[in-house]
Amino acid sequence: MEKNIEICLLLDFYGQLLTSRQEETMNMYYNNDLSLGEIAENLGITRQGVHDNIKRSEKILLDMENKLGLIKRFRDDKMKIKSAVGYIDTIDMALKERRYESARKDMKQIKKILSEIIDD
Repeated sequence: MEKNIEICLLLDFYGQLLTSRQEETMNMYYNNDLSLGEIAENLGITRQGVHDNIKRSEKILLDMENKLGLIKRFRDDKMKIKSAVGYIDTIDMALKERRYESARKDMKQIKKILSEIIDD
């Protein structure tokens, strides 16, 4: 199941770099949950041809991620944003308690986090 989620994410990021036939096959298999037999029938090719196409496409997608790292960056940025949101919550509490210096420190941390995202 986790592999399927990873491949779907790879398709979202890099799917357009595949040939139209590869992208179509991958979408039928991973997004539409069709079997190899159903895809083979739809495309007029053998089940083995579908299997080979999927394996070749998976390799291309994984190679793209290894070279470009867009998904890794997306996940890293998402973690940084979650961290910034946590600081916002602590700022809110600090302001309610009139701990202004603490709020300023947290705002500096948010600025640092957002700068990292922008500068990457």
